Amino acid sequence: MRPCGAHRFHLVRLSVTENTSPEAVVDTAFDPHAIQQKWQAAWAEADPFRAGGDDDPRPRKYILAMFPYPSGDLHMGHAENYLYSDIVARFWRHRGHNVLNPIGWDSFGLPAENAAILRGADPKVWTYDNIAQQKAAFQAYGVSFDWSRELHTSDPEYYHWNQWLFQKLHERGLAYRKESAVNWCPVDQTVLANEQVVDGHCERCGAAVVKKKLTQWYFKITDYADRLLDDLNQLEGSWPSKVLQMQRNWIGRSTGADIDFVIEGREEKISVFSTRPDTLHGATFMVVAPDSDLAAELAAGASNEVRMRFQAYLEEVGRTSEIDRQSTDRPKTGVFLERYAVNPVNGERLPIWAADYVLADYGHGAVMAVPAHDQRDLDFARAFDLPVRVVVDTTASATGVIRVIDPDAEIVELDSIDPAKTGVALTGEGRLINSGKLDGLSKRNAIARVIAQLEDAGTGRATTTFRLRDWLISRQRFWGTPIPMIHTDDGRIVPVPEDQLPVTLPSAEGLDLKPKGTSPLGAATEWVTTVDPETGEPARRDPDTMDTFVDSSWYFLRFLNPNSDVEAFSPEQARRWAPVDSYVGGVEHAILHLLYARFITKVLYDMGLVEFTEPFSRLINQGMVILDGAKMSKSKGNLVLFNEELQAEGADALRVGLAFAGPVEDDKDWKDVSTTGAHKFLARALRIAHDVTSAPDVVWADGDTALRRVTHKLWADAPGLVEQTKFNVVVARLMELVNATRKTIDSGAGAADPAVREAAEAVALVLDLIAPHTAEEMWQVLGREPFVGLEQWRTADPSLLVEDDVTAVVQIDGKVRSSLSVSAKISPEELEALARADEKVQRSLGDREIVRVIVRAPKIVSFATK
Repeated sequence: MRPCGAHRFHLVRLSVTENTSPEAVVDTAFDPHAIQQKWQAAWAEADPFRAGGDDDPRPRKYILAMFPYPSGDLHMGHAENYLYSDIVARFWRHRGHNVLNPIGWDSFGLPAENAAILRGADPKVWTYDNIAQQKAAFQAYGVSFDWSRELHTSDPEYYHWNQWLFQKLHERGLAYRKESAVNWCPVDQTVLANEQVVDGHCERCGAAVVKKKLTQWYFKITDYADRLLDDLNQLEGSWPSKVLQMQRNWIGRSTGADIDFVIEGREEKISVFSTRPDTLHGATFMVVAPDSDLAAELAAGASNEVRMRFQAYLEEVGRTSEIDRQSTDRPKTGVFLERYAVNPVNGERLPIWAADYVLADYGHGAVMAVPAHDQRDLDFARAFDLPVRVVVDTTASATGVIRVIDPDAEIVELDSIDPAKTGVALTGEGRLINSGKLDGLSKRNAIARVIAQLEDAGTGRATTTFRLRDWLISRQRFWGTPIPMIHTDDGRIVPVPEDQLPVTLPSAEGLDLKPKGTSPLGAATEWVTTVDPETGEPARRDPDTMDTFVDSSWYFLRFLNPNSDVEAFSPEQARRWAPVDSYVGGVEHAILHLLYARFITKVLYDMGLVEFTEPFSRLINQGMVILDGAKMSKSKGNLVLFNEELQAEGADALRVGLAFAGPVEDDKDWKDVSTTGAHKFLARALRIAHDVTSAPDVVWADGDTALRRVTHKLWADAPGLVEQTKFNVVVARLMELVNATRKTIDSGAGAADPAVREAAEAVALVLDLIAPHTAEEMWQVLGREPFVGLEQWRTADPSLLVEDDVTAVVQIDGKVRSSLSVSAKISPEELEALARADEKVQRSLGDREIVRVIVRAPKIVSFATK
């Protein structure tokens, strides 16, 4: 049965058939470029991959690949990413679904602006020229996009709704402005969110990031921290476990207590967060972040010598990244501030130090240091000869019995495990000692008891804190969404009226876009000058632009009605299509983009605009395409150019080579991608279609049973392989069927055997997932009407799945290297022996040593080597 709406392709079917000469039909030469040109023209005319409308009764599937940044031509990472998403989209069309597979461009951002500055060009012109180049490359690659929904985030029609979203968050108290120490890139001259700092460096340009105090716009993502963490449970089994763990670690929920400390000579108490309030009796000093307001205040009251030492230390800390500051193997440094805090449980005076291993935005920027039970505190204490007191007997944790304690002793000494001597903090479970009335309690009971005591005394309370910080979204650059706020002369900050959105970017002509610490928009006098919407008095627009992660945090919803000028997206269409069923992209976005998209989705849910709380039901992460073990880059001179590969062997050979190179999630070395071998395979497949002599309506059941078994085994297994993203195995199984079909053609009944036609049609249908141009050509040569991409998947005959012989796949380091025809009852030992003896396996192994073997008879043998 053909899908609904198929009638609209009738004229194209006729035109393709009529424009194909008899010579072209019988010509068995494989010319991939001619085939590509022919079918891409047919697809452009018929638009067969456009998603069906609201009256389409088929079940819906929303397949989406992370949209590209238009920095130039496509690269091999793009080729891999969009191949995988296209396989999934084509599969669900074959399975009878109405598939939405849109494309757009993440077209704002620093790379475009920096490239334009370097070339003396307008970033808009540079960006849209690149988009045209990438679009042509996508079309040449044969990706089955719904081009009717194409969008660009740098179009006013798109960023209008970024501004609308900003104002909705502002109305809900989720967008706010504050002064704080921010990550500053001295090269790009703009602020960065914590997530955009990688190993202390700007993820864009690689410059070392420094701290700088600025007033910036933030989204209050921390209000959603609990939900962002807890809702990850919805995604177990559908997202890679590695990504889930990375999100959990970044959100970083910690439970404990806020403990109030009096500082001598200071009227106001300070609160310190601790996950281990049970160790409060072991606190021997306090540490404050040197770049915190508290440290500056305390240092101001110290001696002149300490003030000078503190100022020098503060400048040194400003040149160190937060990642480096938290490293456990860095030597500990600090400055004593000549001030003391009072421990609320025993009245002891605790010296206060400024030290860079405490961060200003963690907790309250101060920690109580318990060196016996925290390694960083211990390292600091040993560096500055500060007291170390054990308050948890970790030797008792195994038996639950503590050693006999001298009731007359004030302090119990544990010489054999004394951290002050061993240099190793006691972080394990145990029972409390040296803690007054808490002695003998387990950690859990002691925490509860201490919190109760603090609350009773009014000196503390149970608290939950997070590693997650609010999302800093303002940028001091030109090429981005203008922040839709107005600064009045009397100090108010008010939204641009909604009916005046979008606030569009001015022309870049005449503006100095070079980074200088303030937004170039501030110098666009005519643009920045406006009026206070409440009073009509002169006012100024906010000159900053938004982080481009705002653009990508909701774009999947804009695809649902991308041309609307009355709403960001249709809630009705969101009910029909969203959330995204399969989302494909690199693991490098495991925190940045995915976390922000999850946050915005939850805000939209609270606004009643969507009925789901997670944007992407399933996440597929692909590995990188590398060369000789190294990541490709222009600077290394090891790029494999997309267009050159398309010209060499054609799009289908590139697609087959990438799909066959290894598991989706693995990195693939280009030297293992054989486009030449893929070309030969495709030529063999097309030749089979040309060789078929039986009519389309032949009775398949009359065909060769052995070949029919191979065909129907593919029908039975392919759906599971695709859903498990084992695309390399799908290619291997196609190769097996092509070989079996050729063997049948060359013997016995030959090309007239009905089983040969059945097998050839099966090859065309399944091959459409990976090599669509060749599949379309096969389908037409077989006398079928286009488009094969819209044909229904066939079901396997159960009676043909019971067989004596099966095909065993042999993998080496996750890559399929051979296949064996073996008995269904073969033992694991026999199967391994056959695999080791196979000529292809031996050739692929070379002189590598096999270090691990997995045998699942009769289906698979997997060798791991070193």
